[in-house]
Amino acid sequence: MADIFSVIADATRRDILTLLLDRPAGEEEMRVSDIVDELDISQPTVSKHLKVLREADMVEVREEGQSRFYKLQSEPLNEVEDFVLRFLTAGVSSEISVEYVSETGQVLSAEELGLKSLPGSTAGGEEPVLPSGAKNAAESIGRAAATATNQVKELVARFRFGQ
Repeated sequence: MADIFSVIADATRRDILTLLLDRPAGEEEMRVSDIVDELDISQPTVSKHLKVLREADMVEVREEGQSRFYKLQSEPLNEVEDFVLRFLTAGVSSEISVEYVSETGQVLSAEELGLKSLPGSTAGGEEPVLPSGAKNAAESIGRAAATATNQVKELVARFRFGQ
C-alpha cells in the first residue's frame, strides 16, 4: 500500500478528495467526467490520480455501463489524523476546570445536577465522583480535544486551499 502522506501530498489528489467530501447528502458518488469538469483538467490526468487514490483505498469505484462512479473512503486518513494530533497536543496542560451550565447560561451546582459532588471535587469530605486516575485521563483527553479542534480545522483548510 502507498504511503498515505505521499498520496495526499499531491494537490490534484487533495482537490479530488475535497470534491468527493463536499458532495451533497445522498450524492456521495461522482462520475469521472464530473470530476474532470469540476477541476478543469484532462480525463487521463484525473484517471491517473484516481488510480493512486484507489490503490490507497481512499476511494471506492462502482462501474455502471461505461461510467465509473467514485466515492470517498476516509478511513485511511485516520493515520494522518493520529500523526498530526500528536503534534497538536504536545505540551498541552491537563489542568482544566469543569462547570455545568444550563441552556440559559446559569452555572449549575452538584445538587441541581442530582449529584453528591461535581466530578473531580471533594466537597464535604466525600470521595470524588471519578477516581483521580480517571479524572486525570478525562482532563487530558478533554483538553487535547478542545485544543486540537481549531488547529485541525485550520490544517484541513490548508490542505483544501493548498496553503
